[in-house]
Order: sequence, then structure tokens, then C-alpha cells
Amino acid sequence: MSATVENAVTDLQRTNAELQQQLDQALAERDEALAQQTATAEVLGVINSSPGDLAPVFDAMLEKSLDLCSAAFGVLWTYDGEFTHAAAIRGATAAYREFLRAPQRPGPASAQRRLWNRLLTWQDRANQCPGRLPLL
Repeated sequence: MSATVENAVTDLQRTNAELQQQLDQALAERDEALAQQTATAEVLGVINSSPGDLAPVFDAMLEKSLDLCSAAFGVLWTYDGEFTHAAAIRGATAAYREFLRAPQRPGPASAQRRLWNRLLTWQDRANQCPGRLPLL
């Protein structure tokens, strides 16, 4: 009879551990969703307070994206039909910001594409946000 009790206790402990793991995962997903909603609300607040001026909106979008991804560096690019432009830059040196501010023609020969390809060779994939596009 004691073997049956021990088996029952073991089964209960296993079930409890599985339920705790599921709860932890659900809480983590909830927290991430709440952080995303909060960031979205803050960006919408900037949009409402900056009619006609997109610079603060782009800055807020990039800042919130970097916060959500725990990233130290990022660029938000815009495209005008001919060139890409760095609309917001965070975490770059002054010289690098100046380099990025120059309009780039998209394509394999552009400085932006060359830079992106070089960054991908050494960037730690574990630090990227899973399921999201890179901010560069």
C-alpha cells in the first residue's frame, strides 16, 4: 500500500510542477502582451500630441521597440520611393549617426545593405526579439 501512496504523491508532484510551468508561461505571455500594449498606448499618445511632426513619433516607436527587445541599438528606416532614410537612431555614436543619416538607395550595393550583411555575421541571434523584424 505504501508504494501506491508514493506513486500517487509522485504523480501529484509531477502534475503540480507541470501546472506551475504552465502558469509561469502564461504569466510571462501576459506580461509581454501588457508591455506591448503599454508601448503602443505611449506611441499613440505621442502621435496625438505631435500632429504633423513625425520625428517624435519615430523616436517614440524606436525607443519602445528597443525597450521591448532589451536592445541597446536600433534604427528606424523610412522609404520615400527612391531612398531609405534613418528617421530615428538610438545607441549609435555621433559619427555613426552622421553616416546613417545620409540617404541610401536600397539594393544590394547600398551602404545600408553592406552594413546589414556585416552585422548579421556577428550579431548574437539570442539577443534578437523572436518573431520580430530586426530594427536595423
